[in-house]
Amino acid sequence: MTVKPNGGVCHIKEQIIKDDVSGLTFQFALAPGTDAPVRMRVFGGLPYGNREILFDAEGVEAGAGTALTGSCTPSWLREVR
Repeated sequence: MTVKPNGGVCHIKEQIIKDDVSGLTFQFALAPGTDAPVRMRVFGGLPYGNREILFDAEGVEAGAGTALTGSCTPSWLREVR
C-alpha cells in the first residue's frame, strides 16, 4: 500500500453510494471501539465476492478482504416493526 507523502485526511460521512453505471454499491461506515474504526465495503458483481477495506484511526489502510457479513442496506434504512 502506498501513502501519499504529506497526504491530508479526508473526512467522509457514513453513507451508501450506488453507482448505477458499474452496478457497484459503496458503503462507508464507522466501527468505533475497534482497531480499524472506518470501513469501506464494496457490494456488487465482483469476481471474488463483496469486498471490505478497513482503515485505522490515522486513515491508513489496516486490512482488506472478502466481506462475509453485513448488508449494503444498513439497519437504519430498514423498516422496523
